[in-house]
Amino acid sequence: MKKTLHLWHHYLGLVVAIPLIIISLTGSILVFKEEFDHWLMPELAVVEGETGKRLSYDELRAELNNQLQGYEIGSWEVFDDGITADRVYVLKHGTSEWFKVYLDQYQGVVRSEPVAVNHYLTDWLLDLHYKFLIGDTGLWVTGVASLILLFMGISGLIIYRQFWKKFFTLRLKVKRIALFSDIHKLVGIWSAPVLLVIGFTGVYWNISEIIHHELEHGEEHQTVITERLYNHQLSLDKMIAESTQQMGGFRPTYLLFPYEPELQVTFFGEVSNTSFVTSEYASMVTFNKQTGERMPNYDIREAPFFLVAVDSFRKLHFGYFAGLPSRVIWCLIGLTPLIFAITGCYLWLKRRRPKKRAMKVAQPI
Repeated sequence: MKKTLHLWHHYLGLVVAIPLIIISLTGSILVFKEEFDHWLMPELAVVEGETGKRLSYDELRAELNNQLQGYEIGSWEVFDDGITADRVYVLKHGTSEWFKVYLDQYQGVVRSEPVAVNHYLTDWLLDLHYKFLIGDTGLWVTGVASLILLFMGISGLIIYRQFWKKFFTLRLKVKRIALFSDIHKLVGIWSAPVLLVIGFTGVYWNISEIIHHELEHGEEHQTVITERLYNHQLSLDKMIAESTQQMGGFRPTYLLFPYEPELQVTFFGEVSNTSFVTSEYASMVTFNKQTGERMPNYDIREAPFFLVAVDSFRKLHFGYFAGLPSRVIWCLIGLTPLIFAITGCYLWLKRRRPKKRAMKVAQPI
């Protein structure tokens, strides 16, 4: 059993090495996506404003509609830290294509022209990390890679089930093959818990996204935007105020507008008195897109355990649940598949050579 598991661990690792390296390296970079955006393009991603001094949502929406004629707002990422610009995703009239702009929420100025959602470097890396730049087909690739990562983490712990005995074992004054073997095992032992979390959450998201696309978009039907699909006279500020009143402590972080006929106006956000792994999009308030009447809201504090656990996947996957320390750890762990690939391939090649030599010796002359 152990030998069979070791073979599966070994060969699956070789097969999926390159995809896992790509996913892991891009993931390590994306842990600090905001910082990279601020550094690479401060003229777009960085604003200068005092926290709490945002313009009203109605004012900002009016400016967006005025400065982006020919486009409709689809979704809107909200920031109020005095540093990060809002990110708004829009659809071009006559198409179903999404574009991205940066909005200075303190001055009411659109900082950029609409560009493809993977136009900027970190957005391109996100697309590479998530879909390998090949659209929905990439979901299957990353899904399989995440599933194999999960298997390798579990199988590695089973193969080296007495791992606690070598928790700090690294022999330096030995042959290279023994050193690489120790490095492979030691890195695997230390990184396994985090890699299992990352692998499991990645598998769940990919499977969920694949099911969503197959069930809801299986016929490749996409709505072409030609006009606003909601009552533009509705006040966003009034709806947000009602959301805060109905769900104490609610703070909007993501606004979703109807870009398909069946969608309503929805605000995602965070509330007080939640777990440290509860995401900033955990709760939701929805309003009728024509009348503005509030529909049943979703408060994460009243949700069943399963949904609370699923919501925690966001912070657990990207590692920002404990601030900078957890992000640094997640970033470093993201580099371990590169170490596994180097050491694993070296061990595989070294162990194959003696077998080949033995076969040549055994051949009759």
